[in-house]
Amino acid sequence: MEAIVCGLDLNKIENSHMKKTAFIFAFIALLLVSCKTKNQISEVTKPNILFIVVDDLGYEDLSVMGSKYYETPNIDALAKSSNIFTNGYATCAVCSPSRASLLNGQFTARHGITQFEGAPTGLEWKKKNRYTKLLPPDYKHHLDQNDVTLPEVLKENGYATFFAGKWHLGSAAENSLPTDHGFDINQGGYEKGGPYSGGYFSPFNNPNMKDYPEERGMSLSMKLAKETSKFIEKNKDTTFLAYLSFYAVHAPIQTTKEKWKKYRDKAKKMGIAEKGFEMEHELPVRKHQDNPVYAGLIEQVDEAIGSVMQTLKKNGLDKNTIIIFTSDNGGVTSGDDFSTNQLSLRGGKGYQWEGGLRVPYFIYVPWMHQEGAKINEMVSGADLFPTLLDLANIPLRPQNHADGVSLKPLLNGDKIADRPLFWHYPHYGNQGGEPVSIMRKDDWKLIHYWEDSHIELYDLSTDLGEVNDLSEQNKEKAQELKEQLMDWLESMQTQYAEVDPDWDEEAWNKRLENNKNKLMPRLENQRKQMLSPDWKPNEDWWGSEVN
Repeated sequence: MEAIVCGLDLNKIENSHMKKTAFIFAFIALLLVSCKTKNQISEVTKPNILFIVVDDLGYEDLSVMGSKYYETPNIDALAKSSNIFTNGYATCAVCSPSRASLLNGQFTARHGITQFEGAPTGLEWKKKNRYTKLLPPDYKHHLDQNDVTLPEVLKENGYATFFAGKWHLGSAAENSLPTDHGFDINQGGYEKGGPYSGGYFSPFNNPNMKDYPEERGMSLSMKLAKETSKFIEKNKDTTFLAYLSFYAVHAPIQTTKEKWKKYRDKAKKMGIAEKGFEMEHELPVRKHQDNPVYAGLIEQVDEAIGSVMQTLKKNGLDKNTIIIFTSDNGGVTSGDDFSTNQLSLRGGKGYQWEGGLRVPYFIYVPWMHQEGAKINEMVSGADLFPTLLDLANIPLRPQNHADGVSLKPLLNGDKIADRPLFWHYPHYGNQGGEPVSIMRKDDWKLIHYWEDSHIELYDLSTDLGEVNDLSEQNKEKAQELKEQLMDWLESMQTQYAEVDPDWDEEAWNKRLENNKNKLMPRLENQRKQMLSPDWKPNEDWWGSEVN
């Protein structure tokens, strides 16, 4: 008979100690008690949910994911207690589309939000002096009222629902704020995609969040954490969804003088490279993780998450609360504030490569064995809706979360059915991304470029950095995947970019030259200044210093 207790084979123990039966039984009893006390938490039939989304946080922007520069002890602790999905993906390389997918469980081509809210299209795009070959199509500008969302289903099943932070999925005028899509409470969510009204330190001047005099100088991340903790404490005796959606680490990046100095000194100790940028297709990209302001902003998020975790523990909720942690897209290597580098991955936010799509993706379920277990199956943000329903013992809604599948089998150590993942981005991004459609199947990744219909094919099992395009060497595989991708796109009846009949190639080339010969030197100079010991952004460090 098989007898494994706490990882020990008791048959072997028994065979080697036949004359010590009494000792063995006593030892077994001790092991059973010890194992249960240490590892077993009773399953909760109706768990609380804390859903954390960090804006623009890259796959390798955490120390637990490989960064030697950024310090994230609280997030690391959460990851090490969770299942870490090493092939976790956002459904888009920019924010609004992937944020919609987190809530409705659909790929972007299905729900129609294929670009970030507010981006111009057609001739309006051309008026921005972008000079691209294609004119991007229109897209849905807010979350559809007909889309059933995760908070709506949870609310139907007795959950109190709360939203804090970045929304960027519609406005009050469009009847598309968090409270229009299943959240009982909204703290700080509206149509803006960044902290443009007041920055990262109080007063925030956010129309949907109150400023208090005693919070003057508080970071925006800690403010959102504070409001989340207040909701948790108020609802500790019921069942809740707390959706904490940080504005950080989106541009314009800001931090305190103390944190800037800490990471400036750390960059110097690690060795500051002479050159900080190199050209990608259109824009310069940051080559190193050495931005002390960005590092400080990440640490502010980490501190805020730590405070919410303490609230759960203080109120005895850490054993009955599922925690989701992820990002809406990759870290910003180009465009915006050119903040970071994704180390082993190519590109970043807005780009079609792994640096734009692969994100941190952790699921903590207290009663499931985890302890930093790594799960390598590819999963996407669309899967979180059905997964949470399944974990909360609520019937799945496949007609709503049409592209997401429950990951509960993976959390139990089992398998899910093989399936491809799809992306459709018929736009140009602010970070250098191009109109593309993408398919990943097993280890193969196909990228179709709509400007000229060329493709790239990568084997991610051997080429995570997407250096070696195998489309010519593996024409049969490339054609097979392309046909599947095109069939899927046709089934989605999606929108595509159109050729600009008046495309000005000379103007486009002039833009490229300007980015190389003027923008990149300017970025190099800004980086050098930020890493100098006497650098100062303004008198009060963006409002973090209060007299």
